[in-house]
Amino acid sequence: MTRDQIFELFRRLAEDNPAPQTELEYGNAYQLVVAVALSAQATDAGVNKATRALFAEVQTPQQMIELGEEGLIGHIRTIGLFNTKAKNVIALSRLLVDEFGGEVPGRREDLVRLPGVGRKTANVVLNTWFGLEAFAVDTHILRVCNRTGLAPGKTPEQVEARLEKRVPQPFRLNAHHWLILHGRYTCKARLPECWRCPLVDLCAYKGKVLVKPVRRAAPPAPGA
Repeated sequence: MTRDQIFELFRRLAEDNPAPQTELEYGNAYQLVVAVALSAQATDAGVNKATRALFAEVQTPQQMIELGEEGLIGHIRTIGLFNTKAKNVIALSRLLVDEFGGEVPGRREDLVRLPGVGRKTANVVLNTWFGLEAFAVDTHILRVCNRTGLAPGKTPEQVEARLEKRVPQPFRLNAHHWLILHGRYTCKARLPECWRCPLVDLCAYKGKVLVKPVRRAAPPAPGA
């Protein structure tokens, strides 16, 4: 993509959704860290369903420690990998209490020290809570950046590095949210909905689906 095309891509996304936000529900920085950590290999909707009651009970790392691993599992059992995630959440909560006074740090190098928090989770927290320009590359963004030609790369790290170089102002702060929402609702994995995509003329994807597939009604059952 050329610079002009990239600018136009984000201009259209911004016009369609001027104030994009994460779909994860949280009340403070700590709850955001927990929610993002739980969202790995899970949907935001599934995480929200599990954390509503949890976050009504737990607002701080100390409260999570007091809840304990078994108590946490009782809340998040519907989320994939819940045993591992519960161990990590309790461990990261202890580290926050022991080394950061119970506060979520605002530096990537500190965030990635937390158990279960990788670079992607750290970038989400830096961007969403601290308002920093950070590009958290998940499977949706990896797919969108490769399909469109915006920032192709084989790994999240490669895509992130290219986004850092290519995303222009004034779109850098919200770029992560626009791209993930576009991948979640339009540029879907199995069947990208190119027929309604506002970026279709800018996109380099060769397998564009320009006509909405027609679902055929199931044939009547014998004897019906």
